[in-house]
Amino acid sequence: MSAVCTTDSSAPVMGLFERYLTVWVGLCIVVGIGLGYLVPGLFQAVGGLEIARVNLPVAVLIWLMIIPMLLKVDFAAMGQLREHWKGIGVTLFVNWAVKPFSMALLAWLFIYGLFSEMLPADQLDAYVAGLILLAAAPCTAMVFVWSRLSDGDPNFTLSQVALNDTIMIFAFAPIVGLLLGISAITVPWSTLFLSVVLYIVIPVAFGQWWRARLLARGGAAVLERTLARLHPVSLSALLLTLVLLFGFQGEQILSQPLIIVLIAVPIIIQVYFNSGLAYLLNRRLRVAHCVAGPSALIGASNFFELAVAAAISLFGFKSGAALATVVGVLIEVPVMLSVVRIVNRTRGWYERPMASTGAGKQTAA
Repeated sequence: MSAVCTTDSSAPVMGLFERYLTVWVGLCIVVGIGLGYLVPGLFQAVGGLEIARVNLPVAVLIWLMIIPMLLKVDFAAMGQLREHWKGIGVTLFVNWAVKPFSMALLAWLFIYGLFSEMLPADQLDAYVAGLILLAAAPCTAMVFVWSRLSDGDPNFTLSQVALNDTIMIFAFAPIVGLLLGISAITVPWSTLFLSVVLYIVIPVAFGQWWRARLLARGGAAVLERTLARLHPVSLSALLLTLVLLFGFQGEQILSQPLIIVLIAVPIIIQVYFNSGLAYLLNRRLRVAHCVAGPSALIGASNFFELAVAAAISLFGFKSGAALATVVGVLIEVPVMLSVVRIVNRTRGWYERPMASTGAGKQTAA
């Protein structure tokens, strides 16, 4: 069957904020550290607003970040899974059977091994935990942008995101608990499951209820207008969360600024490894490039908002785990844009074997 790649001219493109996310995170580092020294009492007061180890201000901010993203997800798109079953299978394999475990392996190798003498000894477990949390959930929102930039099939991207979000409800806590247990890092299971309920189940349920209401009231046009209005709110919530985190992390960062660079190394390696693995597996299975591109990008990117929320709930604002997840935010855009460029520039190479063997066009499966 020939590949028929659908296109969507209304699909999101990268806006000013997303393109320069690294710059905004850098500014949040400066502002957060500055405010942490100028008004430490304010940060201590925010940190103390907890119920059952859940920080209430952060919970609200995370909901403001996540719900607009989940509002975009159409779970009815899972009815299209058969159309791209090979690409779906590759992405699921990389997202759930490879990425969390490869990240744990890299964390053990670099944090416990190569970099252990250069990092605070009392935070090594927390850094590993943060990296595991970062890799345990596939991205939900930015993949729509990555898919658009790589000329990906929007139907594949939408169905893959819907399926990943469904799996995440059930798989996130067990995978995180397993890998933290293997790493001999003790976490309260009740808090881990509470994080899943607060930051996955409730936002997914509310987002789908709200989406249905909007579509019933005015169709796709009303949904798009609502998303446009919510976009600045979501971004502001992300930036404010980062300011709070760096307000608590300031002393540690200033005393050892190399920490951010060292934590970034395993994250960058796992992004290229997992995207490359997904890309090559799709090529091996003769999957169309319009599916292989977003498959590689979905296989590599992370749901950093969930990781930040879970890290704060499990380990606290001042933990190395929270810092490790924020490093993921810092490098997300430049690293993923480089993967987009690689996918786009290698399209001729990707498709060449099919043409040279005379096997016909690639399938869309």
